[in-house]
Amino acid sequence: MTKSNVYIVLLLFFLIGCKEKSSRKTTQKSVMTVEEEVKIHPIEHATAVLEWKKFTIYIDPVGGLEKFKPYAEPDLILITDIHGDHFSLKTLQALNTENAKIIVPQAVADKIPEEFTPQIDVLNNGESKERFGITVEAIPMYNLREEALKFHTKGRGNGYVLNMDGKRLYFSGDTEDIAEMRALKNIDMAFICMNLPYTMTEESAADAVLEFKPKQVYPYHYRGRPDISDVTKFRSLVHKTNQKIEVVQLDWYPNNDF
Repeated sequence: MTKSNVYIVLLLFFLIGCKEKSSRKTTQKSVMTVEEEVKIHPIEHATAVLEWKKFTIYIDPVGGLEKFKPYAEPDLILITDIHGDHFSLKTLQALNTENAKIIVPQAVADKIPEEFTPQIDVLNNGESKERFGITVEAIPMYNLREEALKFHTKGRGNGYVLNMDGKRLYFSGDTEDIAEMRALKNIDMAFICMNLPYTMTEESAADAVLEFKPKQVYPYHYRGRPDISDVTKFRSLVHKTNQKIEVVQLDWYPNNDF
């Protein structure tokens, strides 16, 4: 083999090797989990910060400005209900919301001063709105048990489904295992409440999750009065029937030892 032929062979090996490396890199980039696309920061109880693509979303911001200092200013704020563990006017006024849109049910809008009016989108149950390329659907949230009907009446508050780039995230707000939750489709991440006497039992939450089958479920809003819901029990109930549903437990109560 001549020297020129040797160079040609070596060049071919080099080109083939580069192509294989490029192919492997492309495959790795195309495999992204939901967690890698959406960063979830539990703040406390029902409050969370989401980092999704280049946007920052605050869910039920309460607790004062200090809790949100580690995070970027919000592009979108979602508030589910009028109760103090979901809506805090003091916190809302302390945050820099100059560039944010605030999505709320009418009952919450009625409690927000006029200074926020240009930023507010009122959504009733069943309505949707697109902001920053994120479509937000308002899902009903209410109680079913006779003894709990006074806590959350149908039509007052909203759960939310957030849609972007083919991903769907659901925040239940304060609710029981209602038909509208059970009818949800193609949910990637579901944040499900479970606390008595205000929302529902671990059994009811698990039964609903098993019906609408999210890819991942995040128990949140699980501190009641006086008891704390058993998230381990909830996970066992889900996995007893469907082990494909991933149950992810985050620390929603960082200041409490339980």
